[in-house]
Amino acid sequence: MKILVACEYSGTVRDAFLKQGHYAMSCDILPCESSASGDHYLGNVIDILDHDWDMMIAHPPCTDIAVSGAAHFKQKVADGRQQVALEFVRALLNAPIDKICLENPVSVISTKIRKPSQIIQPFMFGHLEQKRTCLWLKGLPPLVETNNVYDEMMKLPRSKRERLHYLGPSANRWKLRSTTFSGIAEAMASQWGE
Repeated sequence: MKILVACEYSGTVRDAFLKQGHYAMSCDILPCESSASGDHYLGNVIDILDHDWDMMIAHPPCTDIAVSGAAHFKQKVADGRQQVALEFVRALLNAPIDKICLENPVSVISTKIRKPSQIIQPFMFGHLEQKRTCLWLKGLPPLVETNNVYDEMMKLPRSKRERLHYLGPSANRWKLRSTTFSGIAEAMASQWGE
């Protein structure tokens, strides 16, 4: 299959599909940080949506739409940032691609566009962490959990199991919070890459 991984600088999802033997290309306005030899388009994903992709996994920026920033929504609506972010999400969801997964945290996508098809957690895929992640699916079945470690995770202190929530301020905080967990990426590649 020919797979586009939109808005991904890490290469995590792209590399999982490459390991399954597919052609996968990541795309972001940032250079790819993966050392794997996969292709990366440095630029706006809108420019390449019509390149006959079989599947797209999209991770649009959540800065202006995630409910974690709800305290700032009034300003983001007033200055148009939220509308621009939602228009980008709509463009991705309406891309001429048969199979689409759009991934984002809990956000206004649910009320402004449509409710997610599925909500997953890292602990469902072998990671001892919590982070509600919404999937909006088109032409794809819901992901099936691969290694649920919930009971083990719940033995950890909240600061460990919600590590990303408790990250202190840093230049890389947004990158750490936005990188897809490898277990989720591997599940996407193994279950959707057939």
